[in-house]
Amino acid sequence: MPKNSKEKALAEVRRAQSSFERTQSRLGQDSEARRTSFERARKAGATLREIGEAAGLHWSSVAEALRKR
Repeated sequence: MPKNSKEKALAEVRRAQSSFERTQSRLGQDSEARRTSFERARKAGATLREIGEAAGLHWSSVAEALRKR
């Protein structure tokens, strides 16, 4: 029996939410890995400007990422 439009829409909502949650989880992991790499570079003596240049970011974006926990 074919699904009606409401059932199809709700199935789409479930798929979209599931995809969103997977993406959010991955984003959190990637953000942590990026911040950790920034911290390592700082400990190795790199300036915020140097890290920003390597990452293609403004130095203030690097500083902001380092402040977040």
